[in-house]
Amino acid sequence: MSTATWATTDTRIGPFTAVVDADGAVLASGWTADLGELLPQVHPTLRPAELVAGDLGPVGDAIVRYHDGDLSAIDDVPVRQRSGAFLEHAWEVLRTVPAGAPVTYTEYAAKSGRPAAVRAAASACARNAAALFVPCHRVLRTDGTLGGFRWGVEVKRALLEHEAQGA
Repeated sequence: MSTATWATTDTRIGPFTAVVDADGAVLASGWTADLGELLPQVHPTLRPAELVAGDLGPVGDAIVRYHDGDLSAIDDVPVRQRSGAFLEHAWEVLRTVPAGAPVTYTEYAAKSGRPAAVRAAASACARNAAALFVPCHRVLRTDGTLGGFRWGVEVKRALLEHEAQGA
């Protein structure tokens, strides 16, 4: 196991905390100031042995730039998550959903190669540890309503509005 760095950044949407491994990949992130809310989301095989508060380097820069309006700032930030093959693939697919163009859970399931697996697609969103960088907030219910979001529906609404203005 290795050391990871974490930091909380104040954003226009609220405090945003990220945990970044020694290679610069995001292990967990979300709109919270409580590191304890993030660590359980990291797969046990990826959990760092040591956590150090500090500068997140390019990841920290991307967080600030995204919240300041550069919606593409998060696109190339590496993410490291582990699960089964479908969830890992589904998380990669989520990264291809453009800002300002949310999809429904049904569309997301189809994009992930399993059109009948709407619940599995929803599970991928629910189990995503790297919020923002794997933009599960860009998935909506079929009727266009927001659905759930680990960091709160108001945060999801603010993110979608932020992306609609900048897209």
